[in-house]
Amino acid sequence: MYISLTDLFKIGIGPSSSHTVGPMRAARRFLIELPDDLLAKVTRVRVELFGSLAHTGHGHGTDIALQLGFSGELPDVVDTVAIPQMILAIGQSESIKLLGERAIRFQPMLDIRYNLKDVLPLHSNAMTFRAYSDDMSKAIAERTLYSIGGGFIVDEDEAFVGSPRGGEVSVPYPFAHMVELLARATDAKLPMSELLRANEHHVRGAAATSDFLDRITKTFFDCIDKGLATRGQLPGGLNVKRRAPDIHNQLLVERGQRGIAPHKALDWVSAYAIAVNEENAAGGRVVTAPTNGAAGVVPAVLRYAQDFCNVDRAGQHDFLLVASAVGALCKMNASISGAEVGCQGEVGSAAAMAAAGLAAALGASNEQIENAAEIALEHHLGMTCDPIGGLVQIPCIERNAMGAVKAISATSLAMRGDGTHRVSLDQAIDTMRRTGADMQSKYKETSQGGLALAQVEC
Repeated sequence: MYISLTDLFKIGIGPSSSHTVGPMRAARRFLIELPDDLLAKVTRVRVELFGSLAHTGHGHGTDIALQLGFSGELPDVVDTVAIPQMILAIGQSESIKLLGERAIRFQPMLDIRYNLKDVLPLHSNAMTFRAYSDDMSKAIAERTLYSIGGGFIVDEDEAFVGSPRGGEVSVPYPFAHMVELLARATDAKLPMSELLRANEHHVRGAAATSDFLDRITKTFFDCIDKGLATRGQLPGGLNVKRRAPDIHNQLLVERGQRGIAPHKALDWVSAYAIAVNEENAAGGRVVTAPTNGAAGVVPAVLRYAQDFCNVDRAGQHDFLLVASAVGALCKMNASISGAEVGCQGEVGSAAAMAAAGLAAALGASNEQIENAAEIALEHHLGMTCDPIGGLVQIPCIERNAMGAVKAISATSLAMRGDGTHRVSLDQAIDTMRRTGADMQSKYKETSQGGLALAQVEC
């Protein structure tokens, strides 16, 4: 099983990869994979949400995502501007067009159910879909799907905790742990990025790989630019004001002044990360990196590499190749789901990805790259996922800014050394897995503990 670039970096919409992107894909998958003769008989669809999806689904837009998925929409191509009108039309008409074709009766308040009591054993983010014909007493089709982080969806046959969900492909340089990737690079006498490039070229070809990397970079930077320019208040009821435009304007004014402190560069990084996560919180177009909740870290550090380190297109590609490999290792050997291991699996993994990517782009050795990723992840271990009101806003937006800054610091520390260190990235990832298993559920994206209790939801 190989987790490729296209598996890890998915273009979608906010505010959550596991609670928005995943459920949208799941609802569509449920209908798409019904036999044609059975789909033709469906006159009603219902979905029951469990665990974290039930507790924070409304704040994460899960109900909206499910309706879009039933309508046949996909996260990477849906018109984000048109979404409010689409949802309004479904509610007013009390009907939905299955896969955009045949209208059936649908009442969101009745047909989307939040089970706040039960948690299914395979993963907290569980959804049971049921389709009915004329007889509402018995479903003609039923299926449980799990959103396991980063937009990845599995069914009961595929799912087991921490499982890698990539493609069934062979690659020239397979690896399941960083120690294996380092050994293969040593044997081949190649930089880590070149081995990973060879794998990706084998999967889809050189031209398609370069095109995808360019598309991801453009989506990252477009999201930053839009977030830096868009004012207003974020939806959801917390009355959170967008801060990125004001920070950006202050930085522009200060740019021409004398005696600017060197740390101001990090203020730009924070502005980039905040811009992305404010766009995510508003339901805008973002990239899972590796999740939506942590979507600002990697693009902020990549933009820093371009704007402050003069990293060119080739270096940006190296950055993303190495970052994706680190993200894949976190997913394969632990989790990138806040509902499974807390925010250490989201912002922590993202910081490790960004640190490794920046190190690669700056010409670090393979050992320094591994060290950068380990430092970044190590100093996020134990971080809880406790969003206030079930919204990806407080503390999520600022956590991305801090994760980006930590990633840059980790790279700097690693490149001051020769790559020799005591704790390996593989050990840090395994520690994240074990820590997540020990963490109480109230700290894993249920908004029942931690900072989520700092403000009572009205």
